[in-house]
Amino acid sequence: MSKFVSEFKEFIMKGNVLDMAVGVIVGGAFGSIVSSLVDDVLGPIIGLIVGGLDFSKLSFGIGDAQIMIGNFIQAIINFLIVALVIFAIVKAVNKARSLAEKKEEEKPEEPAGPTTEELLGDILAELKKK
Repeated sequence: MSKFVSEFKEFIMKGNVLDMAVGVIVGGAFGSIVSSLVDDVLGPIIGLIVGGLDFSKLSFGIGDAQIMIGNFIQAIINFLIVALVIFAIVKAVNKARSLAEKKEEEKPEEPAGPTTEELLGDILAELKKK
């Protein structure tokens, strides 16, 4: 049993598991930010542009069952808006990272000092003079 516990402890403490856990937590928090952006900021703006179109009340009945197709359509629209916002954010981050890497590459390289062979050659030449 102690071997199982020690293996489990080793598994949990691996960097990949911890990184994944942090990613899930940050992703959840980021998801709520993006959802708020879509629901509270972009949704009303799009509603003004489209004329207040809200599919959530669209439905039809089959017998006693009420099919709420509007909620599904609204969920698809919200998904597309969220995907667009996340795409724009990722694109901006990648562009900033690319610019930072480009600046790093543009730095002039420091002049290289003499190689070991050159230094040894100079020492040998000095020794031969003496």
